[in-house]
Amino acid sequence: MLPDYTPQRIVSLQPSATVILAAIGKLDRIVACTKYCADVCPEIRSHGASMVADSWTASTDQIVAAKPDLVIAAVPYQEKAVTEILKSGARFLGLAPKTLADIYTDVATIAGIMGALHRGEQAIQEMQREIASVRRQTDGVKRPRVFCEEWGKPLISSQPWVAELVEAAGGDFVCTPGKQTSAEAVFSENPDVVVAAWCGAGDRVPLEKIILDRGWEPMRAAKDGRVYCIRDEFLNTPRAHSHFRFASLGRGHSSRRFSTTSGSKMH
Repeated sequence: MLPDYTPQRIVSLQPSATVILAAIGKLDRIVACTKYCADVCPEIRSHGASMVADSWTASTDQIVAAKPDLVIAAVPYQEKAVTEILKSGARFLGLAPKTLADIYTDVATIAGIMGALHRGEQAIQEMQREIASVRRQTDGVKRPRVFCEEWGKPLISSQPWVAELVEAAGGDFVCTPGKQTSAEAVFSENPDVVVAAWCGAGDRVPLEKIILDRGWEPMRAAKDGRVYCIRDEFLNTPRAHSHFRFASLGRGHSSRRFSTTSGSKMH
């Protein structure tokens, strides 16, 4: 039997990488990950993985202590964090997806590195089936105008693949995905739904404050009470059921339906 040259000790600095490894049956290779990884993939706690800083605040000492043969990270990065990862001397796979196609490529890339191509193909197909299913359910319904933001100061629209999910879920994404915008520009679009999914903020986005500070009270979404905080891992973690949760929001159903996303609604 040939030796197994695939990585045996992985440090995952991003939840997306962790759930991909779980989907292809390689979760046991993770020796260290972030607390955000454990939030979206609780079973990692039973594998004895140590907790380390994420892609934004990576620490050379923490990585070296885990003795990895592969570190996987993903945007957003700080230049200093990338330097810390490289200083560890471990092999480094950096992901920067922008579209759904990029995410599928990331899944295939990790599956290939791990010698699990078939499992990777299955994971991609599952994601595509879930998205196609939601698209069929929303075909022909009235399309709400949706604004999603990944950061508040400066105000940055969510990435293009989030806009693709909004479209698949029966909505029309307003403003340019993945670009800095302004409160005035969003207000001029008068969206029906506003979603705040700030990186690393969990469900702590101060919805009432941002509506008041930005002068968005007359906006249709604010007047109708359809301003939501969604934990960013529901948008930034590439697995099928996370996509489906978001898709349910984009369909513009009742506020009770929105609350099933584990987000908070502006009262």
